[in-house]
Amino acid sequence: MPQPQADPRQLAALLVAGVVEGGMLSEIPLPQAEPAVRARAQRLALTALRNFARTETVLKPWLRREPQPEVMAALRVGTVEMLELGAPPHGVVNATVKALRASREFGAAAGMANAVLRRASEFEGWAELPQQKLPGWLRRRLRAVYGEEGVQAIETAHQAGAALDLTVKPGASAPEGAEPVGGSWRLPLGGQVSALPGFATGDWWVQDAAAALPATLLAVQPGETVLDLCAAPGGKTMQLAAAGAQVTALDLSEPRLTRLRENLARTGLSAEIVCADALHWTPPALVDAVLLDAPCSATGTIRRHPDLPFVRKPADVEELTKLQADLLDRALGFLKPGGRLVYCTCSLLPDEGEAQIAAALTRHPGLRTDTPALPLGRATAEGGWRTRPDDKTGPDDQSGGIDGFYMALLRHDPV
Repeated sequence: MPQPQADPRQLAALLVAGVVEGGMLSEIPLPQAEPAVRARAQRLALTALRNFARTETVLKPWLRREPQPEVMAALRVGTVEMLELGAPPHGVVNATVKALRASREFGAAAGMANAVLRRASEFEGWAELPQQKLPGWLRRRLRAVYGEEGVQAIETAHQAGAALDLTVKPGASAPEGAEPVGGSWRLPLGGQVSALPGFATGDWWVQDAAAALPATLLAVQPGETVLDLCAAPGGKTMQLAAAGAQVTALDLSEPRLTRLRENLARTGLSAEIVCADALHWTPPALVDAVLLDAPCSATGTIRRHPDLPFVRKPADVEELTKLQADLLDRALGFLKPGGRLVYCTCSLLPDEGEAQIAAALTRHPGLRTDTPALPLGRATAEGGWRTRPDDKTGPDDQSGGIDGFYMALLRHDPV
């Protein structure tokens, strides 16, 4: 007999509860479900996390006490589905109540959920509620760099979410309706990625327009030897391979490398794959170029990963900045004389970007920045390049933002 189809609302509630309890969306296991169901569950969960404070405002007056995390997550998902996504309240309320009643653990909460969600469906002024703010520690750090107005603009970009950006393989075409953004192509958010034309045939891969800039900056030539360090899930590896370089892609995580291998197979591109720690690995020969996408706080990607503010802590940044400096020093030693390296992070914090490069220039005689202008973002004082989530990517204000990235092209000349 066919198995009953999983309910995307239930899966979304599992994801939201897992994030609130201290997990990342990517780390939370879900029951087997069809790709379309999982895609919808992910969209509901992201919307609930992006509107977490708003759902608190709507639900709190009707709760005598906060219920179990899984039940509260179901209420949040139901609320955003009605008020943010415009789903008919009757169907949302009935489906949520039915799912709770079917649960041995949470069945007793069904009556309460029915009453609370009916009240929530009558809420007026959802769009006027304050947007989601960054955690206090992160907001303070960013305000010191970008000012209050800049932080508010970044938070507005986070609230809006992210469109779907694609990098198209040379000679292939973007799906119909895609618009150019820098060197990438953009589709409206929504839908199942694997069902889009060109996915199965490997014509393109998903990659934020800002994330595509570092490989563009490295400007590899056919036949050049290139190391892509911390490479998974492989967007930059595919860019380098598509440009004709001889790519070695290294990452510490075998599961993430599995995804990289799948992406290479789908797109018909090739690279040598190495599972190792770059701090304790040495290439068999020096290379022409290195792309170091260093592990970071990922604070530039909150617009597409609203789970990050729930799990990131200040101590994470301190640990990561030490690792970034060590990796940069190590990677410079992999270059041929006169070789070049692109250092990049998807962080908004200068500690993980501008300050890293300024310090490296002091540590390494003969090291210099040589970062040209790119189609998105702006130059930085020490010679790098930065994008922000609130950057406009087209002539109108509706064109959407991009991820916050820092990157710098370094050349190591003999002294």
